[in-house]
Amino acid sequence: MPRKSPEIFLDTSVIIAALFSATGGARMLFRLGEAGVVTLVVGKIVLQETDDVLLRKAPELRALLAQLLDAAQVKIGDDPQEDHLDKAAALMAYAPDAQVLAEALQAAPDWFTSHDREHFLDNPDLAELPFQIGSPGDALAWIRTQLET
Repeated sequence: MPRKSPEIFLDTSVIIAALFSATGGARMLFRLGEAGVVTLVVGKIVLQETDDVLLRKAPELRALLAQLLDAAQVKIGDDPQEDHLDKAAALMAYAPDAQVLAEALQAAPDWFTSHDREHFLDNPDLAELPFQIGSPGDALAWIRTQLET
């Protein structure tokens, strides 16, 4: 039976990093998604945040965003259920990131990737989640171990 490809949830910061750097870990995740090695997942709020950032800072990158999302066959997760919204709000005071966390809880990925140290990567309250949280580099290291087994 074929192995299920790992699901990686992308935070807004990772998508933005992939757009600004063709050589970083974030862009590599998109390449692995395009190759079918991983399944990339985003939430609707993440997509809206990404578009808002691009409209303000780099509207010329919106076409590249569409291209990357399409080529990597990125899945858009369902809206979070009330229990996921409640759990996320209990774990993090910053409402916009709590909404993103709720989207990740709804998607139930293997990994949540972010560059946001303050709210995600260095947040001890998130240690007991049903998925791992780390940078794109952390996720890539984990993916390598999965491919070796």
